[in-house]
Formats: sequence, structure tokens, C-alpha cells
Amino acid sequence: MNFAFVSGSVALDFVGTVQARRDAPLDLLTTSADLSAWCVASGVLDAPPTTTHADLETAVSLREAVYRLTLASTGGSPYTPEDCAVVNLAAAPNPARAELLPDGAVKRCGEVAAALSAVARDAVELLLQSAHPVKECSAPRCTRLYVDRSHRGSRRWCDMTRCGNRAKAAVYRARHA
Repeated sequence: MNFAFVSGSVALDFVGTVQARRDAPLDLLTTSADLSAWCVASGVLDAPPTTTHADLETAVSLREAVYRLTLASTGGSPYTPEDCAVVNLAAAPNPARAELLPDGAVKRCGEVAAALSAVARDAVELLLQSAHPVKECSAPRCTRLYVDRSHRGSRRWCDMTRCGNRAKAAVYRARHA
């Protein structure tokens, strides 16, 4: 699976599992196996959890609630009680258990509920912070949200190697055409 982790937040990376939301949405979480793979690829868990179709439905509901809450936050709109309830319910279970190994490595263990709890808790923390704004990528087709931690708060793209490079190349080609 082609998951990207460039948002600066596990919650926003989870939201980013839907690409090109405005014109041609591509959902990267269409099966419970996709959800299990994301849990490992994101680093939330070290081993793929057993997932069911119900887990996938819960995850998609959480993802969309986090997306709507983040947009509301960036637009200064109030949060809906329904979206808050979805995030709060997902945040309630204990997050993944971290175990320190003798070699200094950390092993993250848990079920899918623990992974979704980590996502929901990160979303809550993200919505509380005001030091670094959340922005949407400036690339025309990209709808990825990211935390702008740049020195001047002037970051424009979710990822310089993808969207930023494409945008700069397009400007260069237009200038030299």
C-alpha cells in the first residue's frame, strides 16, 4: 500500500488515507487488511493487528470525524457533537503498550482499538495546540492536511518531494516555455 507519512501528525496521516478528496477520491483503507497494514506502516503498532469489517467501519468513521473537526478548527467553526463523540469514543481505550527491550528498542503492542486510540488522542492534542497551524497542501489536486512547523509558518506543500517538487517544476516549465 502507498501510505504517506508527511503530515507531522499520526491523526493527519490517518486522514491522508483518502487522497484527492475534492475531485477523484482514492481511499487507501478499503479492507480490514489495509487498516492492519496502516497500523504497522504508521509505527503505531509493530505487528499487524487482527481486524474485522466492523473495525474498518469504526476506523473510517474516526478518520472522517477527524477530517471534519480539523477543517472546522482551521476555519474557526464549531465542532459537531457527533464528531466529538466519535473521537472521544475512539480515544477511550488504552493506546498501544510500549515495551522497552534490552537492546534499547521499543516494541509497540496492541489491538486495532489501541491503534485507533492513538490516532484519536493525537487528534485531540492537535486540535488543542495553537503553536503550529494545520494547513491544506497548496497543490491543486492534493487535499492532504499537515502541521506547518516551518520557522516562518510559510510551508505550502505537504511534502516537498512530491507536491512541492511538482509545483516548482510546473512553474519552471511555464517560465521556460
